[in-house]
Parts: sequence; C-alpha cells; structure tokens
Amino acid sequence: MGVIEKLSGAPALAQEAPLDLALDRILKGDCIEVMRALPAASVDLIFADPPYNLQLGGDLNRPDGSHVDAVTDEWDKFETLGHYDRFTRAWLTEARRILKPNGAIWVIGSYHNIFKVGAAIQDLGYWILNDIVWRKANPMPNFKGTRFTNAHETLIWASMGEKSRYTFNYRSMKTLNDELQMRSDWEFPICGGQERLKKDGVKVHPTQKPEALIYRILLACSKPGDVILDPFFGTGTTGAVAKRLGRHWIGIEREDSYIAAAEERIAAALPLDESALTTMQSPKAAPKVAFGTLVETGYLKPGAVLTDAKRRWRATVRADGSLLSDCGQAGSIHKLGSTLQGAPACNGWTFWQHEAEGKLQPIDTIRQTYLLATQP
Repeated sequence: MGVIEKLSGAPALAQEAPLDLALDRILKGDCIEVMRALPAASVDLIFADPPYNLQLGGDLNRPDGSHVDAVTDEWDKFETLGHYDRFTRAWLTEARRILKPNGAIWVIGSYHNIFKVGAAIQDLGYWILNDIVWRKANPMPNFKGTRFTNAHETLIWASMGEKSRYTFNYRSMKTLNDELQMRSDWEFPICGGQERLKKDGVKVHPTQKPEALIYRILLACSKPGDVILDPFFGTGTTGAVAKRLGRHWIGIEREDSYIAAAEERIAAALPLDESALTTMQSPKAAPKVAFGTLVETGYLKPGAVLTDAKRRWRATVRADGSLLSDCGQAGSIHKLGSTLQGAPACNGWTFWQHEAEGKLQPIDTIRQTYLLATQP
C-alpha cells in the first residue's frame, strides 16, 4: 500500500514537475503546509471533507440518558468563526493553486460551515457548478425535539472558472440512474455495518462517509489515471474508492490513528479490472432504487457476470452500472435486455439473473436485500 511521508512545506518543491507527486500515498501533516509543498497545477480533482466547526455546547444525550457519540475531537474546534474563515480560505487557496486549469473541487459540509465555505469558494474565483444534497436514508434523530431532524448534508461542486473544461461523465451518471438524468438530490444511508471502521467497539472516525457517495463523485468527475487529492483524508474512504476505480490518490492526514486505519483499509481494497471499469411490491409502494445504486454500495460488484434465466446471453456489470454483453453490446439492464431480445421493452430486474446459492436468481432479489438493509 502507500507509504506515509511527512512534508515540511518547503517552497522549493512547488516548482517540481507533477511526476514528483507522491501518488497513492498518505502525506502526514497539516493540510495547508502539505499542499504548499505540492507542485502547482498537478491535481485533477479534490474531494474535501473539512472540519465542520460544529460548535457543540457540552455532551449530547438521548432521552434515556445514554451518551451520543458526536464529534468532540480537537480537530473540529476553532476559537472563533473568524478563525474558521481564515482556515477555510487558506486551504481553498492552496487547493486552487495545485488544481489543473480544468480541474474541479468537491467540498462537503453541514449547515454549520457550508455557507461560509461556499462564500469563500466564490470569492477565490472558483465557479460553482452544482450544490448536491445528500439525503441520509437513516439520519440521527433530534433527541431534544427542539429542531427538525438534520437529515442531509450539502456538497458543493466547483470548477476553476466559468470557462473551465471540467470532467463530467454525463453518460455514466445517466446509466447509473436507470437511463434518467442524475438529479442533485442523492439518497444514501450514513456509514454503518461492516463499512463502519471500529476499534474495540468504538468508531475510528466520527464522520466517516459512505463509500457509495465518493464512488458516485469519482465516477462522475474523473477519468482512470486521474490524480485525486483528499486534504482531510481521515480513514481513507477516498483512497479506497479511487484505488477500486483506477484513479491515483493522495491523502493528507495528521492524526496517527486515522492514518493507521486508512493504510489497512486501502491495502484491502481490490481494484476493478478493465472490463468492469418492481416486483415484490407494487410500483407505487416500492421505493425507487436504481441498479447503479447496488453497484455503488457494493451489493453487486463491477465485473460480476449476469445471464438471462435460460443462459442464452451473458453480460458483465461495469463500474457505472451499465452492462456489456459477450457480443459487445452495452446499455442499462433494461435497454440491453430489450436489445438482445429484439423487444420494445424489458424489465431488467427480472430478466437478468445472478448466481446465488447454486442457482440463478433475478437481480431484483439483490434490490430487495438492499431495501431491507437501508429502509427505516
């Protein structure tokens, strides 16, 4: 896996060629100092999950008196809002310097900080392309009953300028969403289950993001071989997903415990090979689940082989949720199914089958498993 390096921020490094980038490595240190040591115009995409400055006033408890495991770490504490503003502008300034002219940045935050981040992004000359709402399928309730349940976070996607030729894989996003344009409201559950990293039964990181969220971002806004930088690397979600999708990554992190968890996690991540790069409920009652969501969340892996019930056709699942048949035709589960049969339409959920427990089962069984695991 990657090697951990510590950079001092010596300005001489700013003139080195991008080939000198420490690719696929964690750089230990303060994010601003480390970014200052990276070459200018050397990074294709930045995903940033900065401190939210939650400004919590004491412990948070449930109605039964039990303690809520909230963000109380020192890295999320700032003396004043002014200090937070200066920190935000400093790291965004360095991010802009190291991004390529046609690069882009994604920043995620909550209502505590995202509006300040957005203002700084615009003031520094970035061009906002979208704000994305991540709707949490299973948010933490408001235990005091004094506010609405905070059920979403906001992501800002921005290019280097109004004329920047940023990367957007529109076709992949449409395929991922069952041939519908991808909207700016995305629903994913918060990180949990086996994906949530724990040590001795305690969360390693309080705000670990789900891999499915990063998967969609990298698939939408980067290409294989691109360099992805995460200046607040945490437990390495960005690195693990980038490795799977054939992107290079650079992580910056100062906390030893997070670095150790990230190293182990990324070492275990398996890259995809190149070929990969409504039923049981009534339609009105069934929650909308795109086939691409099952791929993003790991319920069906890219590279998996599907067949029809009679094994006449075979198709491989690709990273964007499309299928590639053995005869070279590609499309969504529905479109490819109709093309192969010469039919005007096809319900891909029941047409395509996967091997499970020694027999073929419709891929809709995977969708039902996903729904059972994620619906409240």
